[in-house]
Amino acid sequence: MSLPKYNELYTPILAALSDGKMRSLKEIKAEVASSMRLSEESLTERLASCNQLVFDNRVGWARAYLKKAGLIEAPKRSYLRITEEGSRLYASGATITNALMTERYPAFAEFIGKKKEEAENNPVTLQDEEETPQETFERVFKTINDQLADDLLAEIMNQSPDFFESLVVDLMRAMGYGDGFVTKHSNDGGIDGVIHEDKLGFNLIYIQAKRWNPDTTIGKPEIQKFAGAMMGPPRIEKGLFITTAKFSQGAKSFADAQHIILVDGQKLTELMIEFELGVTTQKAYKIKRIDTDYFADVT
Repeated sequence: MSLPKYNELYTPILAALSDGKMRSLKEIKAEVASSMRLSEESLTERLASCNQLVFDNRVGWARAYLKKAGLIEAPKRSYLRITEEGSRLYASGATITNALMTERYPAFAEFIGKKKEEAENNPVTLQDEEETPQETFERVFKTINDQLADDLLAEIMNQSPDFFESLVVDLMRAMGYGDGFVTKHSNDGGIDGVIHEDKLGFNLIYIQAKRWNPDTTIGKPEIQKFAGAMMGPPRIEKGLFITTAKFSQGAKSFADAQHIILVDGQKLTELMIEFELGVTTQKAYKIKRIDTDYFADVT
């Protein structure tokens, strides 16, 4: 049998997890390949662009979309488990498609750029307007980066709080700031790290780093505590509060008035991707156009 498309793997993946147990990706791929009777030849097919196995790539995207819909979860790295909603949907016998998940699960609809009301009015068509090739490229590029951001956040949550504090200092260095260090936990006064604003070390920036559940919302009191810690001694005028969680509007308003920059989980992963921390470039694509200067009529 030829390789199924990624969306044709939704039901087989849920079937492999239907007993409710946590299973490794390796186990899931083996079970899916066996249940779908995929040939050895098809399983060794590779993408020309990056030499990745096509089957692994499609399983990866199927897993990502099922996770966005809330049908599976990843308790730890490279392991998956079906959720209660996933079990209900699988047991219903419904044909699991992008259209169905767009209609039923707002988080999935948002991830693929489809508004809920559009899904209700037209649940079958996922792309309503014609796109130019470059628009398609931009949309797909964003989808890939959005999924990478999700994977980065999940990987960070698998690490220790100490690792996260070091990651924040590393990110600041990657962004061009000066030397920095993680403070000693026994006597850090609520400050997790210190970094020089520039490479010559004229000014210091205090860092608060919180590896909290991404669904958590940090309120104004936490930012007030950080502002108090910045009073010193020594008194530091600038602070960075960076977290894997979110910030309330009250926290944002208070921070704006206190020279404190807030970076939530979404912004954190965007910065890591932009400054290539914890990620590697798999393939680079260059979009070229005609050099009109070269073809100009020179007299």
